[in-house]
Amino acid sequence: MNSPNYSFMRWLRPADAPTAKPTLVGKPTTRASRRSMGLGEFLHNLTPGTDKKLCVLDLGPTSPANINFLTDREMRVFNEDIIRAVKQPEYQTKAEDGSLQLDLDKFFAENLEYAENQFDAILCWDAPDYLPESLVKPLVGRIHTMLKPGGVLLAFFHTQDTGPESPHYRYDITQPDTLQMESRSSSRMERIFNNRHIENLFKDFASKRFFLGRDNLREVIVVR
Repeated sequence: MNSPNYSFMRWLRPADAPTAKPTLVGKPTTRASRRSMGLGEFLHNLTPGTDKKLCVLDLGPTSPANINFLTDREMRVFNEDIIRAVKQPEYQTKAEDGSLQLDLDKFFAENLEYAENQFDAILCWDAPDYLPESLVKPLVGRIHTMLKPGGVLLAFFHTQDTGPESPHYRYDITQPDTLQMESRSSSRMERIFNNRHIENLFKDFASKRFFLGRDNLREVIVVR
C-alpha cells in the first residue's frame, strides 16, 4: 500500500455562497451556486481510457444534471442515494436497551452490491455527516473495495453544525468547477469531522487533499 500523501489545506472563495435561510420540509426548495476546487480536481483525475468508459458512482440524491454532465463525457454513471436508503424502516432493528440501530448486515446485503475495483471514481458528497455512526467506517471500507487502485473520491465535510433545521442539499454539476446546490429537506447532521478525523477515516487510502471554503464546507479529494 502506498504511503499517505497529505497536502496543505487551500482556501477558496465560492462564487455565490448560500445565504438563504434553512428550508423546512414541505416548503419551496432553495438553490445556490458555489465554486468547487474539489470538483475541478476530481474531474481532472478522470482521464478517459482507450478501451472502455470510466465508471462513476454518485452516492447523493438522483441528479439528472450529474448524469447528463458525466455521460456527455463518455462516462458510465451509477447512482445510490445512500442517505435515503439508510432511513428505510426495514434496516432498523431494536437493541437490547430498546433503542433502534442500523442492521449493517442487511443494509450491505441489499445496497452497494458492486464488484471489487468496479469504479474509477465516487461522488460521496456530504453523506458521512448525515449517516449513523455505525455505518460511516464500514461504508468507507466498502468504498475502498469498490474503487480501483488510483481511483478518486470527492467528499464534503461541514465545519460547523447549523442545527436540526439545516437544509440538506443535492449537489448538481453545472460546470467543471461549479455546483448548483438545491435544498431537499431539513436534516440534522450526526457529527462534525475535523481534519484528524478525516485523515483517520481514509487512512487506508494513498492520498488526501483538502480544500476549505468560506461557506463552512471542507472538500476532500481521496485517492486509493
